[in-house]
Amino acid sequence: MGDGMNPPVRMLVLWCPDWPAVAAAAVAGEPVGRPAAVFSANRVVACTAVARGYGVRRGMRRREAQSCCPELAVFGEDEGRDARLFESVARAVEELAVGVEVVRPGIVAVPVDGAAGYFGGEHGLLERLVDEVSVAAGVESQVGVADGLFAATLAARRSTLVEPGGTAEFLAPLPIRELDQPEAGRAELVTLLKQLGLHTLGAFAALGESDVSARFGMEGVLAHRLARGRSERPPSRRRPPPELSLAKAFDPPIDRVDAAAFVAKGLGERFHAGLAAYGLACTRLGIYATTETGEQLGRVWRCAEPLTPLGVADRVRWQFEGWLKAKDRPHSGVVRLRLEPEETVEGRSLQLGLWQAGAAGALRPSTEDEDLSGERAARSLVRVQGLLGPESVFTAVLDGGHGPAERVRLVPWGDRREKTAQADANWAGRLPAPSPATVFARPVPAQVLDENGHVVEITARRRVTAAPYLVSFEGGEPREVIAWAGPWFVGVRAGAGHARSATRMRLQVLLADGQDAEEAVLLRFEHHKNPMWTLEGKYD
Repeated sequence: MGDGMNPPVRMLVLWCPDWPAVAAAAVAGEPVGRPAAVFSANRVVACTAVARGYGVRRGMRRREAQSCCPELAVFGEDEGRDARLFESVARAVEELAVGVEVVRPGIVAVPVDGAAGYFGGEHGLLERLVDEVSVAAGVESQVGVADGLFAATLAARRSTLVEPGGTAEFLAPLPIRELDQPEAGRAELVTLLKQLGLHTLGAFAALGESDVSARFGMEGVLAHRLARGRSERPPSRRRPPPELSLAKAFDPPIDRVDAAAFVAKGLGERFHAGLAAYGLACTRLGIYATTETGEQLGRVWRCAEPLTPLGVADRVRWQFEGWLKAKDRPHSGVVRLRLEPEETVEGRSLQLGLWQAGAAGALRPSTEDEDLSGERAARSLVRVQGLLGPESVFTAVLDGGHGPAERVRLVPWGDRREKTAQADANWAGRLPAPSPATVFARPVPAQVLDENGHVVEITARRRVTAAPYLVSFEGGEPREVIAWAGPWFVGVRAGAGHARSATRMRLQVLLADGQDAEEAVLLRFEHHKNPMWTLEGKYD
């Protein structure tokens, strides 16, 4: 399907599966057959096919992954390493096709028409590319072809060649979660679509565009276009004027990655600000360098979403990693760098955050930008107060208190955000950090049982009568307790005829949640006439 006068470009995408894990294992010199996984925040973000054969999955905690596979090679996340090694793959593709664009480390895209004609068709090009990457870079890859980058990426993950005009039909049965590609930031949208009963791209595509726009805004319209097999963005792309390119000379030359990383941050902010002044954002970034001996280096990065300052800086840093640490690295340092916005979209295609001039995850803006963003937000909040009343807009202040709910105080917008508690106040029984991410306004009834099926209680001396073994909420299925901590004293309230009529304690409990996941919760115990447990909060 097309977009009238602006049909999607037919793209070829080459995908190296599990690239972060493959790159980490290659740098460490691990044998190809050893299971390996990359972890971030103690959870698996990528693992090899061998590791998956042992039951390792994305999102697993490190302890679980190593219990599934004791021989697992463990590595930390390193985007610079991933980009540096992927440069050899990009060069291998460049030997057979022109216009190579790196989407992110692990995925490279190229317009298919010209190269396919040279190799006798798309099938011939696909076979040659896989062989070339295997020989030149020593890694396995999968290739897909379809109309548009989004569909071609999904086709590569399935080693599929989608015939021209067949993209919408190819996408229709795929799960709706495919919309949430890395850097797309559509997790909330995908969750909402699932809750509405839209579980496939075809079901979402069947909705009218006007209905999608009214319900989901610009973010929903863009995702809807992808689900229908249309261009990634509305037909407003254009090449920007030459003055928006950014060039910088270096003396002394840059020949170290740490120096390049320092330079990249400032360049990213300046480059993004220059485009933003024209109401534009970059979707294809050209990075070109000249070395002291006259060597010319260049690479184009295609971006799934408009680049933030951090996105620009990351790609500059990654590219320097690839150039300066490659086997055939330049013979001298870089003396000149040029950033070229190869393709842009209008500012109206962006969904800006309220508090910053960019999407979530961008670098903090400069002082002037921050002041301007804060002023816009303040005007917006005052406008809401004018419409709904002065008590309609609040901001939260973390104040004193024993429990997590007591510590959060809402202050009407415009009032002084001062803490009422003394800085040196001693809050006996306060929970240790971190606080629960979710605190329930109405505590949820819970049941805590020991191994023999008896109700667990906590005495006034803060002693648990038995180790918690099973926990259930509101009569739901019992869940196994993996670990627990506490108890913490909440308070003792005197009553008529009783010196100590109600004992209250808190307990932190880690529960099994499905086959591979865990969930941490905060339980509250209260003993007046009968013991009673409630769920007070949940941790992320």
